[in-house]
Amino acid sequence: MSNESIFFGSFLLFIILMLAIDLGVFNKTDKKVTMKEAAVMSFIWVSFAIGFYFILLSEGEVLHGITNFAQLQEVTTKHLHNITLIPENYSASLAIYKQNLALEFLTGYVIEYALSVDNIFVMVLIFSAFGVNEKYYHRVLFWGIVGAVVMRFLFIFLGSTLINEFGWILYLFGAFLVYTGAMMFVNRNQEETIDTENHRVVRFASRYFSVHPEYVGNKFFVKIDGKRMITPLFIVLLIVEFTDLIFAVDSIPAIFAVTKDPYIVFFSNIFAILGLRSMFFLLVNVIHKFHYLKTGLSFLLVFIGVKMLGHHWLSDMGFKTSHSLFIILFILTTSIVASLVFPKKGSKE
Repeated sequence: MSNESIFFGSFLLFIILMLAIDLGVFNKTDKKVTMKEAAVMSFIWVSFAIGFYFILLSEGEVLHGITNFAQLQEVTTKHLHNITLIPENYSASLAIYKQNLALEFLTGYVIEYALSVDNIFVMVLIFSAFGVNEKYYHRVLFWGIVGAVVMRFLFIFLGSTLINEFGWILYLFGAFLVYTGAMMFVNRNQEETIDTENHRVVRFASRYFSVHPEYVGNKFFVKIDGKRMITPLFIVLLIVEFTDLIFAVDSIPAIFAVTKDPYIVFFSNIFAILGLRSMFFLLVNVIHKFHYLKTGLSFLLVFIGVKMLGHHWLSDMGFKTSHSLFIILFILTTSIVASLVFPKKGSKE
């Protein structure tokens, strides 16, 4: 078994363990998640991500089983790491590699975490439109996260394979992100609504499944007169999964702008997704205050798209991962501060 398989398997085992503890210990019963609980959960997940950053910083070579300079050079070339190695000094080269690897993870994590905020806007609309009881939010989001982990795994490693086979696809990703960012900016002030009767997922479920007309507690399925039926809560779960699928089309190419190592893309994605639930409960009642956040996210997507389109030119100029991280943090900080300093008219009402 390769080092990559062992490292990846250990990571998945950790994630499964944490999700099992979350569902089986901390959330045995359905209840509304308080702001304090959400803050604690957010702190824990962010701490895990930061801890993983330091693991990569100190033991990053273990991921690909690097033991000598030749292997280091091969991995660096394969995953297009924008670093300069020192042939006569393996230790120094390894330190440069590990620092860059950890920084790529951190930058990807920040990007994914930031883009997840837009996902929260939509989730709030979904729960509100379908009249979901607040004490069932956590159950829906938990299983939504499990589905998202599986989808991201397939998306990321398929994307990595395509990039390795067809290098030009990076330019396609870049153009798509620029377009997506521009459209997000144009539509930033439009009020989003959800048609609960004509939503494509609702129509699909109604066509292929027997749907119970009312919520039945926290159940996704019920059996009526021997007939198995799905409940409206399961339809909400399907819509959450469908929404994440749409957002993944934006967020995954965005992280490939930072790193071409599929494992780092996956790790940064999963840590951000796992922290999405707690961030949802933390922001659900105040998300409307950050009205400039969509503007910031639109600039973020455009920046990442431009970076992908001009990655060779930027690399020749000496543009590093750290520069990307600083620009991303500047865009996000500016949009958050602007939202608080210049509140939206009528927000007090």
